[in-house]
Amino acid sequence: MISLPPFALLRPASLDEASRLAAEPDARVIAGGTGLLANLRLGIGAPRSLVSLDAVSELKELRVTASGIAIGAGVTLQRISEHPELPAALREAARSVAAPAHRAAATLGGNLCLDTRCIYYNQSEWWRSADRYCLKYGGDTCHVAPQGQRCHAPFTGDLAPALLALGAEVEIAGAHGRRRCPLGELYIEDGRAHLALASDELVVAVHLPPDTPASAYAKARVRGAIDYPLAGVAAAVDIADGRVARLRIGLTGTNSRPFLLAGTDAFVGRRIDARALADIDRLVQKQVQPMRTTLTSAHYRRLAAAALACRLVAKLSTGTAD
Repeated sequence: MISLPPFALLRPASLDEASRLAAEPDARVIAGGTGLLANLRLGIGAPRSLVSLDAVSELKELRVTASGIAIGAGVTLQRISEHPELPAALREAARSVAAPAHRAAATLGGNLCLDTRCIYYNQSEWWRSADRYCLKYGGDTCHVAPQGQRCHAPFTGDLAPALLALGAEVEIAGAHGRRRCPLGELYIEDGRAHLALASDELVVAVHLPPDTPASAYAKARVRGAIDYPLAGVAAAVDIADGRVARLRIGLTGTNSRPFLLAGTDAFVGRRIDARALADIDRLVQKQVQPMRTTLTSAHYRRLAAAALACRLVAKLSTGTAD
């Protein structure tokens, strides 16, 4: 790693000021910094200024009411992991991130806006220069798919699939005011530009409905701590009279965006038996798109995602996930 490049550290006290500063040329927004600072030390980027959100108190609010749950983008993963009123999948996803020191600093907004990752990208400057850089930063070729024109670096945030499975909406603020949209609309299937945010826009909070179903999160990774997910899965299941009333499965670590598994409405009214689990396995394997972006094979990550999805759905359907 190299020393951090010189930059101006700006600490706005309001969202309006933060939005204005974020839109300045060569500015980057920083919250906990657990992902951004590591990349800067690898020589990935040299922003003129870092816009710290630490002093924006609104981002640190967490409210649980009868009408739903609102979690500010500045709420730490440690706080989320320990909050007894939050859905299990969200707590488990937060608890699975890195180490305790990281979770004490890392934030919800930072995890949702995490940069995509690849073995050809998250390397030192001298390593990347020796390999002629890559399409994501400094080069014009994707080393994963040299004949293509798209970056395949996957999104590896843990909280997004849990929130997707729970039906979350994201609140965004910018120069033109505030907007809310389903969380899935925050993401684009493009490893170079995977966030649908304008330069002046910031994630303010996520909102969850009050009637979240039973849920759980699990991930495959090289080591049992620290590592990003090779494949991460969140499931939310409602069972009524032994049959599925609602089923949602969120995935991360395999595509350039986190996404909801399509086709799960077809399981409503069915029992979760061996045939249903086999159908879920096929759905997951068909929709995930892992590429050679990690040291672990793409086929293993596809199988791991499917196996985790089946395991979580089976446990939730019998009430044994926790």
